[in-house]
Amino acid sequence: MKKILFISVLSLLSCSKNAQTHPPVGGVLTQNDLDVSRNRMKNLNTQERTHMQEWINNQPVKYYPTQLNYWVSTQGFDQRQRRQDNTLISYSYDLYDFDETKIYDEPIERRDAKFGHFDELKAVEDALRFIHDGEEVTLLVPSSLAYGTYGDEKKIDNDIPLIIKLKAL
Repeated sequence: MKKILFISVLSLLSCSKNAQTHPPVGGVLTQNDLDVSRNRMKNLNTQERTHMQEWINNQPVKYYPTQLNYWVSTQGFDQRQRRQDNTLISYSYDLYDFDETKIYDEPIERRDAKFGHFDELKAVEDALRFIHDGEEVTLLVPSSLAYGTYGDEKKIDNDIPLIIKLKAL
């Protein structure tokens, strides 16, 4: 019995010596952890924006940057009158990667969603504030405004920028 206890204690000590600690989900991060994360996202955003700009340069359609850090296929889009909270909107959108491969066969669709009360991708929710009824726009969205560092846990991996074809129904 003493041998088993000794081996157990010894193995626990040897494991903990090399184990990298991570804060629990929702745990407290140090300032250094926050700085590392911030720098990673800044570098990733720079790389994605460069890649997206190269992609845009090879397209026949012109894309315009928005204040929220995504591109849209309509000039002056985010300068339009903004829809207010509690107004209803129905919409659908298709997701594509930058190889222009459609990610899901069926579009994501919402009926009578109320602004201020629905959870959507940041870029989609922002674009819905400015889109006209019946209008269709294409959004070029960096991963930080799409599914971020976790992906959608289905078909979209982490840190993937997206092309979103959005239509107000």
